[in-house]
Parts: sequence; C-alpha cells; structure tokens
Amino acid sequence: MARSGQITVTTAGTAVQGTDQAGNLFALKAHPDNTDAVWVGNDDAGDVASSNGYPMDPGETLVVGAANLNEFWVDADVSGEKLCWIRLN
Repeated sequence: MARSGQITVTTAGTAVQGTDQAGNLFALKAHPDNTDAVWVGNDDAGDVASSNGYPMDPGETLVVGAANLNEFWVDADVSGEKLCWIRLN
C-alpha cells in the first residue's frame, strides 16, 4: 500500500476524488509549484468546489483524520494543480 502520492486536478472546476488509501491520519500539502489555490473537502455529494471546500495556497499543509483518502475531493482554480499527500499511520 502506498504511503504517499499526488492528486492532479487535470481540469479546473472538475473535482478529483482522492485515491483509495486506507488510514487514519493524512498530511495534505498543496504542491509548492502550484500557481493558485486548491480546494479540499467533500460536499456530501462526492464533489468539492471553491464555494464549499477548504482552500489551500501553494505550499500550505493540512493534517486530517479520515478512514480513507477517498473521502476527500480536490478541485483547483488552475488546471494541472496538484495536492500531495502522505499517510501518517
């Protein structure tokens, strides 16, 4: 099972689901080469957007507890932006 990876938002405005990675604690970091915000969360309908997500500027880190990384969705203001992750447990 992978301990780290990256999620790429190919098309801005189209959320991408986190990969299927079981765990309890994850560190998320907006890739430092991003040019704008990425948005992380889940609107309870399998989506996230700038109107309901948690904003992360380039290089910003967030630690979240979740049973699986696929509980989160990622969107971006710019196509091709990335969210890096690492499983902490």
